[in-house]
Amino acid sequence: MTNRLGSYLKDRRAKLDPATFGFALQRRRTPGLRREEVAQRANVSATWYTWLEQGRGGAPSADVLDRIARAMMLTDAEREHLFLLGLGRPPEARYQAPDGITPRLQHVLDTLEYSPAFVRTATWDVIAWNKAAAAVLTDYSKLQDGQRNVLRLMFRDSQVRAAQSNWHGVARYVVASFRADVARAGAARNVQSLVDELCATSAEFAAMWADNDVQGHGDGTKTLHHPIAGPLTMEFSAFAVDGRPDLNMVIYNPATSSDADKIRALLNPATKKARASDRAPRSAGLTDRK
Repeated sequence: MTNRLGSYLKDRRAKLDPATFGFALQRRRTPGLRREEVAQRANVSATWYTWLEQGRGGAPSADVLDRIARAMMLTDAEREHLFLLGLGRPPEARYQAPDGITPRLQHVLDTLEYSPAFVRTATWDVIAWNKAAAAVLTDYSKLQDGQRNVLRLMFRDSQVRAAQSNWHGVARYVVASFRADVARAGAARNVQSLVDELCATSAEFAAMWADNDVQGHGDGTKTLHHPIAGPLTMEFSAFAVDGRPDLNMVIYNPATSSDADKIRALLNPATKKARASDRAPRSAGLTDRK
């Protein structure tokens, strides 16, 4: 049976520059770091590391793989691959708050002209959105960074609450999905202050959080009562951002042509007035009727 873990370690080791790690370049018969140099950086026995590359000595522990990953300065994707080869599972999540999104991802959002869409973190902070999301859901640009959180908006913003056709059901769904995302991302410590704040200020959140419900959030249907457009029904889907396991893109598509027209009117009010004028009766007397 092929020793895939050993082969991967040898390949990674051979691609490392000794000078980058402070090792002398003289008298090297092969490129990259020596086995004993990797072992030294990982604080493991050189003999044991040699056995690991040779497929001997049994399965490594997660701690050892983590040390080897740091010793070789593996990327997150390379570290995950190392764990899959060595233990048959990905490593435990290490949550890092994202700095933002790439211009290309923002361009994807902007291309969805009449479909409200935003990108949220594993802690449900909204970090990017398009014009349709600002018009239909929430104008996040008017909020401070710390307030662009779906949980805070759901439980602390009266306008967001009033817009929900079934606030209690939506709120319970949000809390259960939030709990699942936080656990998956290993971000429990990062959200503890938010959870404490909401438990202290909302008895409803405290009760839902205490229920320990967990739920996925792949897709569904959402109905809003927009203050200008009136009832809006949209189908939503959540997508993981490739290469960014800490991010999800959520896209809302109008459920019917009528819903689509309402969103277009919100984004293009001049067009709405023009169409209304075209449909209006030409008789001045009829035009004045309400």
